[in-house]
Amino acid sequence: MLIEQSKDNGVDIYEPLYTQGETKVLKLKNLRPRDFANYTCQVSVRNVCNIEDKSITFSLTNATSPPMIRLSVNDTVVVDPGQDVLLNCEVTAGFPPPTVLWSLYSRSLPLSAQVRGPTLILRAVTLDDAGVYNCTAVNNVGNPARKIVNLVVRTMSNLTFQITPDSNKDSETIQMGRDLKLSCHVDATPQDKVNYTWYKNGAPVFNSESLILLRSDPDMAPGTSSLEIVDMKFRDLATYSCVANFPGSRVLELRVDVNVSQNSVSPPVLSVPPGGQVVSVREGGNVELVCLVVDGKPRPPILWSRAEKDLLMPSGTATTETPDGRLRLKNVSRDMMGAYRCQTAPYNGLNIKRRELQVQLNVQFPPILDPVFQDARWRNSQMVTLRCNILRSNPPRLTDIRWFRNGDFIRMPTADLKEIPELKFKLEPTNNGSYECRVSNNAGTSTCTFNVSAQPYNAEFYFDTPNPVRIQKGNNYSYNLQWTQKDPEATDRIIGYWINVRKNKQNVLWKQIDLKGKEPEQGVLISHTISDLKIPLSYEVRLSPITTYSTGDFVSRIIQYSEPYTYPRPSDHVCGFENERICGFSQDRSDIFDWTRQNHLTRNPKRSANTGPETDRSGSKEGYYMYIETSFPRVQGDKARLLSPLFNVSSVRGPKGSGRVPYCVSFYYHMKGKHIGTLNVLLRVRSIASVDSVVWMKSGHQGPEWRKAFFDISPSGPFQIVFEGIRGPSFEGDIAIDDVSITIGKCKQENTAASAGKTVLTGGSHTLPVASWLTFGLSCILSLLYR
Repeated sequence: MLIEQSKDNGVDIYEPLYTQGETKVLKLKNLRPRDFANYTCQVSVRNVCNIEDKSITFSLTNATSPPMIRLSVNDTVVVDPGQDVLLNCEVTAGFPPPTVLWSLYSRSLPLSAQVRGPTLILRAVTLDDAGVYNCTAVNNVGNPARKIVNLVVRTMSNLTFQITPDSNKDSETIQMGRDLKLSCHVDATPQDKVNYTWYKNGAPVFNSESLILLRSDPDMAPGTSSLEIVDMKFRDLATYSCVANFPGSRVLELRVDVNVSQNSVSPPVLSVPPGGQVVSVREGGNVELVCLVVDGKPRPPILWSRAEKDLLMPSGTATTETPDGRLRLKNVSRDMMGAYRCQTAPYNGLNIKRRELQVQLNVQFPPILDPVFQDARWRNSQMVTLRCNILRSNPPRLTDIRWFRNGDFIRMPTADLKEIPELKFKLEPTNNGSYECRVSNNAGTSTCTFNVSAQPYNAEFYFDTPNPVRIQKGNNYSYNLQWTQKDPEATDRIIGYWINVRKNKQNVLWKQIDLKGKEPEQGVLISHTISDLKIPLSYEVRLSPITTYSTGDFVSRIIQYSEPYTYPRPSDHVCGFENERICGFSQDRSDIFDWTRQNHLTRNPKRSANTGPETDRSGSKEGYYMYIETSFPRVQGDKARLLSPLFNVSSVRGPKGSGRVPYCVSFYYHMKGKHIGTLNVLLRVRSIASVDSVVWMKSGHQGPEWRKAFFDISPSGPFQIVFEGIRGPSFEGDIAIDDVSITIGKCKQENTAASAGKTVLTGGSHTLPVASWLTFGLSCILSLLYR
């Protein structure tokens, strides 16, 4: 039995807001005995591209219930590396029987993971296996049931110590009668499960009046254990050991020994070796910055950082630790240049005021020049000046400046190394070529390159020529080719152009275009008509400027045949889309999908019901029209644009006192269906840039008949009419147009209802555009709400 919302108040069928595509939800309200039955959700694209219908069946009984689960472990599981882990997600309720799925937050399950029904098995876990695991049970009733487990793998590394003299006395040495603190910290996961044990000369230390143990020292980093020696006596001079471990774990314990005596603990002394305050290196080389602890016990590691605020180390971190004070940098670049700060670390030594020094890194690099390359064009017999600007150089002192032409050294007076390098000469046909200025310092040589010639710049094709095609006799056509000349006054006077027309790399035309004494001007179009081209072939056109002494490089483009339609006619000229050329209309390449040409005989027999026309505007089943197909994969908001030919209005004069000519745009439209979107008509005026403006718009269901629309426009230049169809909320939203005309003069008022005809159209079509790819998605959701 087909479920229809309009015939049953106990059901609600709707599209949820949180999904995309053709998703439908069936909601049963206030369950009744008759609602316990089998439900089938069937989805069809009406055999488009031979895609079969899909369906899924759900059985609703009085035992139907959403899933419930429980885990066999706690929310957090802590294990040792190499240990096997078994996580069981037990289903405690749910009918139909739920399906259990395991996942790992933000990434896929480990390769070693094994899923056996509701059980997840991890063999020999590593640090990479740690994370939040999610168990989900689904049976399409209510919401899925979810439980999470945080798997923590124990780790422990980098055990460090600190010796803190009596901070109340501002002391930096061990002194009898004063307090002393020994601290111990290890990087571990989980940090709060680490156990610290202290020893004195190998014997365990217990709390006493003179020795105080702090499990977690509030004055230190979290997870730090300290041993405070109160009012230090000679008996307290000993070797103290700190041992960190996980109780009951196979993770190896870590141990550090600290020898406390008046001779074994002293403040560090930092020093930079002679000549090491400033270190020079060539860009791309390797270098070592040295900052040594020359005195003090124990000797802490050295932390390096950039002296300039907010600059990171070459490694990308704020600091770099070196156990021996030697910072090694590879492949040095100029952005590494600057001051580097070396400091004693506050750990593995005395926890006192840091000692610090600075080392200056000087990166030497060849001169930075401008321009690196320049294409320089001049007239013959004109004086040429080539200038090579030096932007930066380290060292700044230059050692050599030399000029070359085509690789040969140019002998000239010795250059002043403090002046900007320049080369001046008179351009002749014999000294065109590649000029190089090579500037050197002690770090290397850089080059400015100039390509000097009197060769003219390339022509630049103009691609927006209004309707360049004209029909000729014998199935031939001509093409109006237009271009501009880049910087025509830079070189010798341009007297003409070579034009070469080719088809399949075979020459069809090769001749010289004579400008007849008229010189090209900057930004002014030049035109040439190419005749006797075969319909509907396309051709490659190559163009090169000619001067008295030289010829420029060829530029090429492809010209294509298109249906010519130059000027709107004073009498009616209606386009009914009856042939495949569709009167010169074309699809917009920048939209989402295309308009489709069809008639009653070519439409898909499994088309969407309740939308689209049965015949064309005249009532003929053989007559064609253009329409948009809104079935899958189209989604709401997708646009299809159909462009009219480009109309050239430059030769038409407007009424007296007006510079613009009025035109009448007329067409028929068909917009039947409960999901109809919007039909826009835009006026696209061509100038330096195309400008679109909406001149007509209609949205929503407009009835089963063809309706006529007409309006006036007064474009300021060459123009196109754009029909833009926008897909509505679902597939019953086909829009069609037919009998389009664009004529000179204002529209005549008429009875549009009478002219629309009496044919009542029901039905639609679903032929997809040729060369479209169709994808198919199926989503069925059954939502049961109990009250």
